[in-house]
Amino acid sequence: MHENSPQIITFGESMALFMPQEHRSIERASLLEQGFGGAESNVAIGLARLGASVGWFGALGDDPFGKLILKTLRGEGVDISRVRLSGAAPTGMMFREHVAGRLAVHYFRKHSAASQMRPEDLDENYIRNAKLLHVTGITTALSDSCRQTVRKAVEIAKDAGVKISFDPNLRLKLWSIEEARETLLPLIEDADYFLPGWDELKLLYDTDDYKLVKAKLEKLKAISIIKGVGDSTVILDDGKETEVPFYPAEQVVDTVGAGDGFCAGFLAGIMKGMEPIEAVRLASINGSLVVQMRGDWEALPAWDVVEQRMSSKAWVER
Repeated sequence: MHENSPQIITFGESMALFMPQEHRSIERASLLEQGFGGAESNVAIGLARLGASVGWFGALGDDPFGKLILKTLRGEGVDISRVRLSGAAPTGMMFREHVAGRLAVHYFRKHSAASQMRPEDLDENYIRNAKLLHVTGITTALSDSCRQTVRKAVEIAKDAGVKISFDPNLRLKLWSIEEARETLLPLIEDADYFLPGWDELKLLYDTDDYKLVKAKLEKLKAISIIKGVGDSTVILDDGKETEVPFYPAEQVVDTVGAGDGFCAGFLAGIMKGMEPIEAVRLASINGSLVVQMRGDWEALPAWDVVEQRMSSKAWVER
């Protein structure tokens, strides 16, 4: 066990992913491509590729899927020293397909190893010695014990003066909006960086009145980064509101993972000492590159690619 923690730590469920080639339905496909995905592990890979020091942990099944996920994360430069492989529960699985032009995802995650994470699994010093803890609402939705684990991790971070980044990642397939509000609204209060989408905010605060939502966000201690307000990202920082236009994507192939790419870009920027506006620019480029390729994290760019785009004249202010 090494006491030096990575600068950024995140945790959650990573699942094996299967999808038919191109735009076929699973019912009619004879071959499925294998990969994996999970909001937090996607963010961890994105951060590592941008040169950040990052660790991801969670529970995986001691099965071929868990081992594939571990090996890949390790190969990407993510610290996995706190991952637990469970002999008693499997790695979760998801199947993704396009049906009638729409993306459909089927989850097989009940009783997965990740859903059985408990607060006592946390390595307190690992979190205390980091600079930032990133959590998402997905983990809290998996089970009661996962919810308690996220709460405990946030308490440890707060107590140690570790910054907290929170992406609500609202998944109403996993729980009702009432349950989500009950768990997520208190977490938002603890965040230093809050990264919601505009659609998620409308659901969480039960209104589509931007002024009302803005008033609620301005009461928080967090810097709020609201994705998808029109064609922009809005930054609310200490009473100041700034709009950053989306970075254009040449082509959109697969929008899955765009939010995770954005999040990785933003956190990498903050860790590099950028002001929030600069970090959002970096996030926006990162997100736009992710949608141009299939997969959850495969298209996440390396730092030199993003740096080149940040300095080039491709960025036009509107």
